[in-house]
Order: sequence, then C-alpha cells, then structure tokens
Amino acid sequence: MHPSIRMALWAGCLALMNPSLRAADPPPYLNPAQPIEARVADLLGRLTLEEKISLVHGDSKFTTPAIPRLGIPQRWFSDGPHGVREDTGPYTWISMGHTDDFCTAMPVLIALAATWDPDLARSYGEVIGSEARKRGKQMLIGPGVNLQRTPLNGRNFEYLGEDPWLASRIAVSDIRGIQSQGVSACVKHFAGNNQEQDRMTVDVEMDERTLRELYLPTFEAAVKEGGVLAVMGAYNRFRGVHCCENDYLLNHVLKGEWGFQGLVVSDWSGTHSTAGAVLHGLDLEMGTELPYDDFYLAKPFLAGIRRGEFPVALLDDKVRRNLREMFAVGALDPTGPTGAINTPEHQRMARRVAAEAMVLLKNENQILPLDPRAIASIAVIGENAVRLQCHLGGSARLKAFYEISPLEGILRRIGRGANVTFSPGYSSGSAGDGPGADALIAHAVRAARSADVAIVVAGLNRARAIDLKDVTGPNHSLHFDAEEADRADLKLPFRQDDLIRQVVAANPRTIVVLVSGGAVEMDPWLDRVPAVLQAWYGGMEGGNALASILFGDVNPSGKLPCTFPRKLSDSPAHALGAYPGRNGTETYAEGLLVGYRWFDTRGVAPLFPFGFGLSYTRFAYSDLRIVAAGAPGEPPAYSAEFSVANVGERAGAETAQLYVRELRPRVMRPFQELKGFQKLFLQAGEKRRVSIPLRSRAFSFYDPGRGRWVAEAGDYVIMAGGSSRDIRLQGTLHLDHTTVEDPSSPR
Repeated sequence: MHPSIRMALWAGCLALMNPSLRAADPPPYLNPAQPIEARVADLLGRLTLEEKISLVHGDSKFTTPAIPRLGIPQRWFSDGPHGVREDTGPYTWISMGHTDDFCTAMPVLIALAATWDPDLARSYGEVIGSEARKRGKQMLIGPGVNLQRTPLNGRNFEYLGEDPWLASRIAVSDIRGIQSQGVSACVKHFAGNNQEQDRMTVDVEMDERTLRELYLPTFEAAVKEGGVLAVMGAYNRFRGVHCCENDYLLNHVLKGEWGFQGLVVSDWSGTHSTAGAVLHGLDLEMGTELPYDDFYLAKPFLAGIRRGEFPVALLDDKVRRNLREMFAVGALDPTGPTGAINTPEHQRMARRVAAEAMVLLKNENQILPLDPRAIASIAVIGENAVRLQCHLGGSARLKAFYEISPLEGILRRIGRGANVTFSPGYSSGSAGDGPGADALIAHAVRAARSADVAIVVAGLNRARAIDLKDVTGPNHSLHFDAEEADRADLKLPFRQDDLIRQVVAANPRTIVVLVSGGAVEMDPWLDRVPAVLQAWYGGMEGGNALASILFGDVNPSGKLPCTFPRKLSDSPAHALGAYPGRNGTETYAEGLLVGYRWFDTRGVAPLFPFGFGLSYTRFAYSDLRIVAAGAPGEPPAYSAEFSVANVGERAGAETAQLYVRELRPRVMRPFQELKGFQKLFLQAGEKRRVSIPLRSRAFSFYDPGRGRWVAEAGDYVIMAGGSSRDIRLQGTLHLDHTTVEDPSSPR
C-alpha cells in the first residue's frame, strides 16, 4: 500500500484502535496546542522500554515501526537530494514497481549551487518537500553538503561545491523550504565524506582549523540557521572512529557546542557497534544488515540496558530526539500541509532552476544566443543529447514523470524553423575504440559539415555501481558520476575529445554543451570551439531549459560553484599526492587550501575559476564603500556597499561576489575567501546599489588553542567582483581590536 494512503487510513483508524484517544480531552501529546517539549515529555512517559527501543532503529529499509496503542504511526523516510526517490522493497534496494511513486525530478544540487540564488533554493526545497508530503514521507535524506575536495568525487553532483559560505547559504534555504512543507530534512554526511573510494573504511585525518573553517560550517549553518531536524552520520572514519559513533563529532561538536536538539541518523549500514552507537551520539540506526531486531540499537541495546551496561537516560535522550522530530512535522496531528506532486508550478520551478544553473564558459564572437530565424539546419551530436539521466545515480535516482532530453528541447524550441539532425557520435556502451567508434565519429562529422550550426552534447553520465552491471568492458564505472565510485580522471570518456576536434574542424560554428556533475578536461579542443555551456544534470525540464539558453529566451546567469582545473594535477589533493590516501588513511595535506583557496594562494591558473560565468550582457561595478554597522566594543559588523549596472543591451542577472583577505595575518590564511554574495536581476541600463553584510566570521579564523573563532585586529582587504579572478573593486578595512567569538553564539 502506498505510504500516503496508509497515512490517511492510519489517521482515520486511531480512535478505533484505542478508544482512549477519542476522549474529549486528549492527552497532552495528542494536543497540537501544547508546546512540543511538553508533548514529548508526556509521550515519553507513556512508552514501555520495548517501545522506546523500537523508535531508535528501522524495521524496513525506509521505515521505523508504528506503536498503535499510542497512535504513533509508522515513519517513512526517502532519499531526496533533488526529488523523492521511487519506493523500494522493505528488505531490498530493488524498486517495488509502483505506478504512483513518480516525482518532479529537479536539477541536481551542484546545479542548484550554480544558481547562487538562496531564494530559488528555498523554492527548490518547497517543491521537494511538498512532493514528499504528498507521497507520505516524513523525512527526506538530504541535502548533501560535503565539500568538493577533489573533482573526482563520484557524488560531487549531489553536493554544493567547494566553498562553505556558498554551500551554507544554499543549504539553509533548501532546508527551510523542505521543512516548511511538514517534512524533515536530514543534512548529510557528517563529516569528512569527501570521496567515494573506500568510503566505508577510509580514516580521514585533518587538522582542527581545516575541519572548523571548511568542512563543518555548512553543517553548523544547517543546525543554527536552517533549524534542520536531522543529521546523517557519514560512512568514513574520522580520526580513527566511524562517524556514526564518533563522540567528538556527534556529542562534543554537534550536540554540545552547537546545541543540536534533533536526531542523528546513521547512513544505511553505517553503524558498527552497540556501545559506540549508544554512548557516542547516534539516535536512529538505519540500514544495518537483517534481521532488524538484531540491529545494534535493537535487541543488543535492550539487553545492555537490562544488564545495567547502559543507563535508561541515554535511551530516553534518543527517544526524545526522535519524538521531537515527529512532533515538529506533525506526524501525530491530523492537520498540516497535504502536499502536491508534479504541478505546473513544480514543473516551472524545475525548468527555472535548470536554466539559472547553466554556466556559459565561453562565447567567442557572441555566437550565442542562436537566432532561429537565421539558421536553416542544426546538427545535434552526442549520446548525451538523447540519454535520460534521472533514473540513475544511486540514492539520487528518481522516477520522473517525464524527462526532456537536450535534443527534444531543441526540437520543441526550433519547431519547423530549421532542419535538425541527430548523430550519437559516441557510445557509452562500448570501449570507445575500433571501427564502430570511427564510424560514429565519421557520421557526426558529415552531419556537422552540412549544417549551419553543430551542437555537441558531451560529458558524463549519472550512474551507480549496481546500475553498471549490464555495461561491458573494464572499469566503466570510472567514467561516470557515481555513488560508490570516484572517477579515474578528468578526461572525457569514449573518444569525445576526438569527436569534438573533428566536428569543429568540419564546422567552426560548433557549440559544446557539457552534461556532467563537475569539471572535465577541455584543453584538447577548448581553443578551437567558440562556445561552451556547462549544463550539469538538469532534471526533467533540462532539455527545455537548455534550449531557452541556446536561443536567447533566457540570459545565462549561472556561476561555477567549484573551480574547473586545467588538469587533475593542478588540484590540491592531487598535486600533493594526498588522494586517495595510503594504508587506509586519507590525510588532508592541503589543509585550508581547497578549491580556489589553493589556486589563488599558490598562483595556479585554473581553466575556469570559482564564481565564473558569462552572460549575454555586460555588468559594471562602481563606488565601493565599507560602512560600520556595529556598536563599539561589540563583534565587528560592517556592510560592503557598491553599485552594479547592466551596461549591455539585454536584461540579465549578475552575482556580485565579496571576498576578504587579511593583509598581515599572524597565522596562515588563504589569499582570499568568499564572505558574501548577492544575485541581481537587472534590466538593460539599470543600476542598483548592493549592500552585503560582513559580520565577525567574515574576518575570523578558528584558533584551536582557544577553541574559538578569532577576528584579529588589523587590516583587511574587501574585494567585490564577478568571480574569484574577476575583482572589480577593492577597499581596506581596519579592525581596532581582536574579538573572540562566544562558542554558543549563532553564526
């Protein structure tokens, strides 16, 4: 039975199951007018020891058991970084084959980050939350916020890029959107899960400043600003201890320093011992191997309590956290949002996010946008022009109501105005060599030569190791964006470099569209191709969104949320030989110098820098002023104010970015760090004043000796511009005194 039907029947049958629940004056825990903590305390006191145990572990792949006598329904979870996953069996990852578990497939999270638009991220979360509610899910497992440390990470497409400030702003808005619909968000994977290779066993070692300044801030923002109701522990070890039972991460930092009152959920099969889980902060165990009653937090936990090994108070704390989440989303209440699935508004939002996410990387001689009135023929080339991506990607796989491919989007937009041909050009189902591959390339070249414009849709594919079982040839999983596997390199697979070189030689008016979850090497052909567009994985409306960019219906405004290196060895973890670790340990030797922090500090030229993205119009920056906003003696608070004008002939959007550098730091600090941004939609000729706040954390580093964030007295350079390598304005700010942050303060 579908979860939404089950929930409705459950609500209608509560009174029949337990007549006491029909009383005119319901007990406090069933009274929505009571404060949540009062309801939690009342219900906790009514639970038996066995019932409490049942609430801290799963009873199927994606549920926890109901307690009928108290009206507690079965709790349903779902993967959902960018849509509500199809239903799987209770004991398997295999699809149930339902016909009512479709969803609106949104663009992936790296694409959402590329919009640099927190307001849009809120709407994105609302769509997914609404559909989860309609599908009867109580918790969505997402968003994923692990920082992009290596461009090879197979799950980079599920994350929000390389910068903690950008990731925080997008994640907080996404979480608020999801939870506004009566569904919990579960931010993941806490912490240090920055590669898929050896993810179940690798021991991550990093210094405390790197942990605090890069890998924890987005989780901290999710807790303190987003009010996230659940946090998922990671698979990997951190400093020798598995993350799902890591006392330092879960008890000391998350629950202690940050005051997190929600629940910590294990990643599926991420729990390894009863004592570790009980004592070190885990609140809900999911996915451990069958039988469910033998989970570490099931019978073994109960037996340990009865033997006196664990105090009941520890169990009660875990149950409180689970109940708090249930009451927060109205799991025991008959009212609240009902949700909706695949509405026209959801479809429009999917298309808008996909369009705003696309990053124009090159546009020589303004070949884009294309004028459909001036084009008689178009050759669309590349397997990714027709390949559907939504139903792949491991825990990110979705069953979309439909999916508009790039080719279909182009055909819909151009109509009968031009002759459109298609050639696959390459095949991901073969090794990419031999006469078959030569024939595919030759056919594409002939099509390109006879067309006015060639559009090569190249890139990677979404997959998961188990999705690749029908693909022949060795190591094909290493050519994909895949859960459970990292990429082998940054090269385009299946002779796509050869294809692009030969196509552009046949037709100089060649546009390359890249479908991928991150960077690929482009040096073999970039200088020959006039236009390159990064399209990511655009969800079910991706093809329509792509066409709207190509033909100028939408002005591209996406900016890169991650640096695109020229070659893999330019990236820090690879330049230092730190990836993928040695003897089971991954030491983050690059420390704070991740992404643009490395490229800018070390003077390494990227292929395309962090924050980069072209437009069909031009923007001018002027008149930077730094204004004090705080009282003397208080933590530093300023605002950077400047003007941005659209000096081109089209309406468009610019993301103005603010970077900060301490001039003479006492400790090592990156050359510059993103500390604010604002996306502006401007009509041609329009000029607007921007004001970006700069609070204490904008100037601070984490001092491990004090265990505090410290903003030291001294001079700071404030820089505004269109990317990390496109600084248009700068000014200097002097802090008169050193400020040490109270660890319990909000961000």
